[in-house]
Amino acid sequence: MDEQNRPIHTFQVCHVMEPNQNNWLRSGWIQRQAAQKVYVELRFTLRDCNSIPWVSGTCKETFNLFYLQTDEPLPLGTRFRSSDYAKVDTIAADESFTQTDLGDRVLRLNTEVREVGPVTRKGFYLAFQDVGACIALVSVKVFYKRCPSTLRNLAAFPDTVPRLDSSSLVEVRGACVENAEERDTPKLYCGADGDWLVPLGRCVCSIGHEEMDGYCQACQPGFYKAYAGNIKCSKCPLHSSSHDQAATICHCDKGYYRAIKDPSNMACTRPPSAPRNLISVVNDTALFLQWTPPSDTGGRKDLTYNILCQRCDSNNEDGGAPQCEPCESDLRFIPRPLGLSGTSVAVLDFAMHTNYTFHVEAVNGVSGLGIAARSLANVTITTHQTGKIPPGPSLIGVVRKDWATHNSIALSWTEVEQPPSDIVDYEVKYYEKEQEQLSYSSTRTKAPSVVVSGLRPSTLYVFHVRARTVAGHTAYSPKFEFETADEDPDMADHGQVLVVVTASVGGFSLLVILTLFLLITGRCQGYIKARMKSEEKRTRFQSGHVPFSGIKTYVDPDTYEDPTQAVQEFTKEIDPSRICIERVIGAGEFGEVCSGLLRTPGKADIAVAIKTLKGGYMEQQRRDFLREASIMGQFNNPNIIRLEGVVTKSRPVMIVVEYMENGALDSFLRAHDGQFTAIQLVGMLRGIAVGMTYLADIGYIHRDLAARNILVDESLICKVSDFGMSRVLEDDPEAAYTTTGGKIPIRWTAPEAITYGKFSSASDVWSYGIAMWEVMSYGERPYWEMSNQDVILSIEEGYRLPAPMGCPVALHQLMMHCWQKERVQRPNFSEILTFLDKLIRNPSSLLTVVNNVHSYPESPEDMPDYPLFISIGDWLDSIKMSQYKNNFLAAGYTTLDSISTMSIDDIRRIGVCLIGHQRRIISSIQSLRLQLHHIQQSGFQV
Repeated sequence: MDEQNRPIHTFQVCHVMEPNQNNWLRSGWIQRQAAQKVYVELRFTLRDCNSIPWVSGTCKETFNLFYLQTDEPLPLGTRFRSSDYAKVDTIAADESFTQTDLGDRVLRLNTEVREVGPVTRKGFYLAFQDVGACIALVSVKVFYKRCPSTLRNLAAFPDTVPRLDSSSLVEVRGACVENAEERDTPKLYCGADGDWLVPLGRCVCSIGHEEMDGYCQACQPGFYKAYAGNIKCSKCPLHSSSHDQAATICHCDKGYYRAIKDPSNMACTRPPSAPRNLISVVNDTALFLQWTPPSDTGGRKDLTYNILCQRCDSNNEDGGAPQCEPCESDLRFIPRPLGLSGTSVAVLDFAMHTNYTFHVEAVNGVSGLGIAARSLANVTITTHQTGKIPPGPSLIGVVRKDWATHNSIALSWTEVEQPPSDIVDYEVKYYEKEQEQLSYSSTRTKAPSVVVSGLRPSTLYVFHVRARTVAGHTAYSPKFEFETADEDPDMADHGQVLVVVTASVGGFSLLVILTLFLLITGRCQGYIKARMKSEEKRTRFQSGHVPFSGIKTYVDPDTYEDPTQAVQEFTKEIDPSRICIERVIGAGEFGEVCSGLLRTPGKADIAVAIKTLKGGYMEQQRRDFLREASIMGQFNNPNIIRLEGVVTKSRPVMIVVEYMENGALDSFLRAHDGQFTAIQLVGMLRGIAVGMTYLADIGYIHRDLAARNILVDESLICKVSDFGMSRVLEDDPEAAYTTTGGKIPIRWTAPEAITYGKFSSASDVWSYGIAMWEVMSYGERPYWEMSNQDVILSIEEGYRLPAPMGCPVALHQLMMHCWQKERVQRPNFSEILTFLDKLIRNPSSLLTVVNNVHSYPESPEDMPDYPLFISIGDWLDSIKMSQYKNNFLAAGYTTLDSISTMSIDDIRRIGVCLIGHQRRIISSIQSLRLQLHHIQQSGFQV
């Protein structure tokens, strides 16, 4: 029966009474399809051997999984040979059932997943071997992982099978969906777990189409889209429409137009109506035209006016219609005849007793587009209607500049030899050369000279002079141009003095105001600081801060009511387009870890590591993932991994940190076994101590300090990382954090943290001692193959890890100090750092190494019981060195007592060549020797 008490088919075996069981179950032939790596999910139940009466050593609690690759199914009747099958793994149960469970019909169902491969043939068989267990195989699911076909950024990506090498990504180029075009080459990366990673590049919908549900749909009638991009179709502008789908522009309604330079989103417009209320005003020498704007501007703002002029001859001898022609070119218009933005113009130099017809035309950007009529206003003027005597010829000869200052010019002029009548006076008209306009200045004088004052320094002026006789004004002289002088230096100095005096008075006034302001705000700030200090104490009490003088205190993200607020406060958001993923370098709790580049405009690319959050996450998982970023964002130390930023506003969610070329410290040391000097190893330990001292000073507990969580850069600088399990100290520096559950790394964790779940900076010191042992043993596994339970019991009884081969005595003593049972007796990180600095300054202190493997504790009580081994083979199996079994036997080492006297030279002589294997065997012999010594001291014989 299954969990819902429904009957199901199972394969089961329970031959536990008979020894030497060898039962096999084989699947049918399974086609590989596109898989390169296959996963097998097994669901099974297993009975506890202790619950079965009358069985001795014949009952087992495991079974074995095998596989066989073939290109075709095996022919019927083929003899089964177990030697043809490759072993995948030995499967054990996390949950076993007993006789009581069986009576209560309670199934203890186990689920295990194993990786099979690489598979290279067309198909394979699975086989299951039972060697004496009471087991029921409920189901077997065989599957492979792939990145499913998907649509991202308007690009389609096909089904993709990950590479066999899980450390590299498959780069897949997407194809833009229909009616879309590439903006940047769309790419996705297929990860080893079948998840698509950061999308790069994108497609955008073409003109006439908009994005909808991941595709590009045609714009509906009445809408249009003129540009490619991920924008919606727009409704047709005013006075325009579209009648078909996928319109790229809306056509103007009848009578409305769009200029060539008008954008497509601009409403259609029409030409303006004619100007209104055109009038003319004539004085002695000028004709002024004025009008009001049209009543209908056509919906545009680019309205201008043109002045068109015709001259008509009224003295036609034939008595027919007057003959008209364009006005002569000497007629002057101020400011100009075409493209006027104002509603007035002055006309100069016209002839007397002549009929002029002026047309004022209003135009805009669409004037003349399909329009027959022009927007004109007309006025006809006969110049003799002014009643004035036309001016005679100019009586002024040459105009000269006599002298000039910075604001005045003295002029004089000559007259013609025989003026027609007596001259009454002269009029001088002037204006700035650069600002010739209708408004000008004038002055009168009776003498043929004048001083014009009130001018601007260093400015060019234009002057016209005319005479007034009893018959009226004559014409103006030609224009003459003269420039004023530069500004008087004395006056400039006077101005500077004035500025200085003014600035001094202003500065003194400002100083008085600031003094009064500081007196007032000083009291306010004192009150505010008092309030802030009180609030800070209360906040720290609530959130568990530890105040440290002069050092910023760590803030626990869990104290925030909204965890996203901590992310926003302590991290920097990164645009995902700046991230370029190159390859997968590992896997984390929440997703894959990749390496790549972080691009910043104007700066060199930065090598970074990118932690990704797998798709399909729950909100709580997202918060847990980003929690580490909100922690890292608070740290600033050269030996703490640096956070570059996060990506939270797009998928996948990412944490971007600096890239450490040499990866995790434990694997780096294993790959370079025996290649570093003692002083180099101490330098690595010092870097870890610097980072941990910083964390301890700001009140932060790591809880998972181990060589696997230390990263190494290309310069061998070690940096602390992985802050997923960390917690904050409380107000009391000696207090500890009590965990409410979660995984605890037993081999690296202090006894009080294992037993009582209490973590402190002192428990981090214990973990640091284990990390030291890992470094000095080049990445050996602490406590070797002992089970977690054996580790706990051994530590409780006083057992400590022996010194690795070649370890300096001073470092092993430091380890032993870190492993004091009472946490108050352990050194703090500042003391550890000081000790390491002394070692570095005195390298000779590292020369004495722990090589006297015959030294024992003074009292047997100081030594724990250690698991005994029956034979040489059992001992080598326990430390996973069984390949050297024949080496020991051939050399005559047949008993445990005989190997207890072996030295490192003996290990080399029997054929163990690898340094790591030598180290593991000699360390285990040392522990075995201590065990045997303890037994002999207790009065027992081996």
